[in-house]
Amino acid sequence: MVETSVKVVNNLGLHARAAAQLVRLAGTFESTIKIIRPDKGVFADAKSILNLLTLAASNGTELHVQAEGPDENEALAAVGQLFTKGFGEF
Repeated sequence: MVETSVKVVNNLGLHARAAAQLVRLAGTFESTIKIIRPDKGVFADAKSILNLLTLAASNGTELHVQAEGPDENEALAAVGQLFTKGFGEF
């Protein structure tokens, strides 16, 4: 298992369109990908849009990403990059 921290940098946070992008990306990997919101003690499966929306992650929210599986390093890097680029909303 690998893990990293990311910050929500886009103005609207992890809203439906951004969550849908994350679900599409996560679905391309075999690994299990979890998005964890440590300040609230909740987590979501990155392959489920409804799970992701329950995080209510607004701009500036610190999240942890965990990936476990055969392509975990690639999955972690790709998800991290999606957050860093603000889901293409800049």
